[in-house]
Amino acid sequence: MASPARELSSINFEAMLGGPLVAVINAQAQSAMTSVNFIKAVGFEAELDSSGQPIQGAVGKPIYVTFKYPKETAPFQPAVDAAVTSIQVANGGSGYTSAPTVAITGGGGSGATATANVSGGAVTSIVLDNPGTGYTSAPSVALSGGGGTGATATANFQQATAAVPAQFAEMKLEVPILTMLPIPFIRIEETTIDFNAKINSIEETKTDSSFKINSSLEVAGKYPPLFSAVSAKLKVSTAYQKNTSSGSKVDRTYSMSVHIRAVQDEMPAGTERILGILEDAIISQPA
Repeated sequence: MASPARELSSINFEAMLGGPLVAVINAQAQSAMTSVNFIKAVGFEAELDSSGQPIQGAVGKPIYVTFKYPKETAPFQPAVDAAVTSIQVANGGSGYTSAPTVAITGGGGSGATATANVSGGAVTSIVLDNPGTGYTSAPSVALSGGGGTGATATANFQQATAAVPAQFAEMKLEVPILTMLPIPFIRIEETTIDFNAKINSIEETKTDSSFKINSSLEVAGKYPPLFSAVSAKLKVSTAYQKNTSSGSKVDRTYSMSVHIRAVQDEMPAGTERILGILEDAIISQPA
């Protein structure tokens, strides 16, 4: 009878379990080399020797991508109409029991109105209600009524200006191409190996037996029967046979499944610093 322990000991677990792990390590090494080759091939020019041939393992200057774009140097300034902007009290006067009337005249424009505020018998402030339009110079301000005297004020205005369009300059931007592309950093995060071995050992013993009997009887005589003239013959034969067979049967079933989880790894510190240096090397200048 086959021993299951002997069957299990004959399995090469080192090859069955170590093979997938070696494959994972080799895949990780190939991924790292892919990242290195990608950075060299895409991000840097090949450094050439005196004969114009690439130097093995050497890299040259970073590869730049050049853009041209319009940059606003001066914003758009809308047109401004001439109008009164504010009125300042020069002298508050005295004896005012109510707000005096504010009259804005002259200056080449029209439509400006304002309201005076009184406190303690004097004009304290004048609020502009409508700036008016068309003024080319500061209009005159006169205060009347309100039971008081002596209040004076001056008007401030802004001159009309035409709209000024925005000013643009064509700029040229040079950016290292390596800072614009996702660099492949594939890392195998987890590897699970499921290996199942099923061995069924069966011993069989089979026995077949058979027993045979053959007989015959012959009688001879005359009629009427006379005992002295009767003869009989009896034949009997027997046979016995037995067959025995034995053997063993072993069923082997192997199954293996490998689960691998790969992720985009974080950028190594050295590569991140190189990209930071390249970002500082971005050039923007007038075209």
